[in-house]
Amino acid sequence: MTQLTTSGGDAGAKEARPMFDKRKLLTGGLAGLLLSAALPAAALAQANPDMTSQLLISILVKKGVLSQADADSILAEARQEAAAAQTTSIPASSPAATTTVEVTSTTAPDGTIHVTYVPKIVREQIAAAVTRQVMAQQQAGGYAAPNEVPSWLSRITVFGDFRGRYEEDLFPHGNDDTGGFPNFNAINTGSPYDISSANNNFPASNNVNEDRARLEVRARLGVLADLGDGFNAEFRIATGQSDSPVSENQNLGAAPSGTQGGDFSKYDVWVDRANITYKLPLAPNAKVLLSFGRFDNPFFSTNLIYADDLAFDGFAINGSYSFGGIAPFITAGAFPTYNTDAAFPSNQPEKVASHDKWLFGAQLGVVLNVVQSFAAKLGIADYAFTNVAGKLSAPCAVLSTADVCSTDNDRPAFAQNGNTYMALRDITPTPANDEGTIDQYQYFGLASNFNVLALTGHVDVNTFKPAQIWLDGEFVDNTAFNRADIAAKAVNNRGPNTASGAVGNFAGGNTGYYAAVSAGDEVLKQRWDWNVSLGYKYLESDAVLDGLDDSDFGLGGTNLKGYIVGANLALDPRVWVRVRYLSADAIAGPTYRADVFQLDLNGKF
Repeated sequence: MTQLTTSGGDAGAKEARPMFDKRKLLTGGLAGLLLSAALPAAALAQANPDMTSQLLISILVKKGVLSQADADSILAEARQEAAAAQTTSIPASSPAATTTVEVTSTTAPDGTIHVTYVPKIVREQIAAAVTRQVMAQQQAGGYAAPNEVPSWLSRITVFGDFRGRYEEDLFPHGNDDTGGFPNFNAINTGSPYDISSANNNFPASNNVNEDRARLEVRARLGVLADLGDGFNAEFRIATGQSDSPVSENQNLGAAPSGTQGGDFSKYDVWVDRANITYKLPLAPNAKVLLSFGRFDNPFFSTNLIYADDLAFDGFAINGSYSFGGIAPFITAGAFPTYNTDAAFPSNQPEKVASHDKWLFGAQLGVVLNVVQSFAAKLGIADYAFTNVAGKLSAPCAVLSTADVCSTDNDRPAFAQNGNTYMALRDITPTPANDEGTIDQYQYFGLASNFNVLALTGHVDVNTFKPAQIWLDGEFVDNTAFNRADIAAKAVNNRGPNTASGAVGNFAGGNTGYYAAVSAGDEVLKQRWDWNVSLGYKYLESDAVLDGLDDSDFGLGGTNLKGYIVGANLALDPRVWVRVRYLSADAIAGPTYRADVFQLDLNGKF
């Protein structure tokens, strides 16, 4: 029997208890669990409390929680505390008065193990040692850090934005509503159209005479991960009414994939970005970035060629080197725009050859920051598109919409409006189609090749502070355009028919330009920052691919000219409103005019 003292406050207010069971004595998290594991051994060591303490310390040393030196130190301090406790007398009236108890080490009938008292200094040092080891293990495994935030979180950036829009599409009187604006995209992505004189039905057509108003949203959420050693990965999802490459807008009240819907139908979410990049370890004034996957437009350009929301699929390299306020740069890449179905046509045992389409782009440019009040960025680029032009098929018999001809794969997978088209199928006259007067089911391909030369510029002028002025401009020329070849096969972009009823002359073109002046705050950083802009766009029918062009001006595409007025106002560093008015007229072909009004509320994080 051993006499020990424990802290108990007022000695007269507490009863002496003969023993403490392990469930009440052992608290303190992981230290308690480790001590619990050691209790059976302690119960067997009923000789004296010093042996019990030594067994507990020995187990902790074996588990790697304590070093042998720490264990020896703890035992020495425990013996000193026990000796001091036996000789120290504290008055009963003191708040730190002690209660004398009698402790033994036995096993109760219910199986509960009762152990000899473990000194306070032992418990505290064991708990501290266990805490240090557990935290070290957590940090090493990446689950905890000195600031208690997992290390992998510091390498992840979450970002996103939202745009709510009210839009009106306005068609002034005088537009040609006699069928002069077929929707080639609807035809090429659906059933072929019967062009025979026996067919009295109009093809799918664009709206050119009825005003429309709608609400739209665009929401995007992305993650950027720092993988270390110069590697980064990006993934982003976005809304979109269809898989259109040039717009992430979702009309409220319209069901997915552009079908007529409503009644609060759920909307589609699309993979919008998915890429990995590598930044080469170079000097601070040199930069080379390699990108693979689906990423932002890597070229310096305006939306005269590529829509703002357009993503590029493939591989790109960006390099720059700065010295004395001058930074030349180069960008190049290879981008598949269409990959042939491995089993096309699916309803025939004999398959057609692949007709993959690619964009190969290269750009040289320079950034100038020589004087404080003036900065400029200039670039020259060549965008070479392969296999985008249509080809006339081998002679083929067509008796229904399910029949396939050899160049059906030449038709664009996506298009807007403006490019010149040709008939793809060389349909053989047979008695079955009344010698070519019925059942002339036709698809359409682009009549021109595309190799676009682009000159792009941006100039900042800071001599009118606090307002800033900047200029944007771009000129494009499709050097692969062949007027005589296109005129011989074009089915649209023609002038009026002649007096004798002959088809009108081809009136399309291959150049375009954009110029805009803006004033105010180029970057909206705080509340009430603002800017205004005025621009003019002129884009002939085959200057660029209409399927990759801006989707707002003239409701999307080429063969358009007109002006754009806009203004932005910040309500917060991350919230702003924008208003725009875009007025466009057709350059060639039937009369067409479309005015678009947009009011946007934007937010980002």
